[in-house]
Amino acid sequence: MAEGTIKRLTDKGFGFIDAGSSKDLFFHSSSVEGGSFDDLREGQKVSFNEARGEKGPCAENVQVQRDN
Repeated sequence: MAEGTIKRLTDKGFGFIDAGSSKDLFFHSSSVEGGSFDDLREGQKVSFNEARGEKGPCAENVQVQRDN
């Protein structure tokens, strides 16, 4: 799984992840696993699978990274 940081969240149920590339990855609330979209915060570290959506690259299986 790839890792990144939540850069922006919207009140419309989607957000963007900074994965270190030139373009941020879109993700939809339905792609969040192990928690709720409403529990996400900007700046959180997440892991995800990069996929190809209708409008380009996106993130799926988004999971908040837990501190050990």
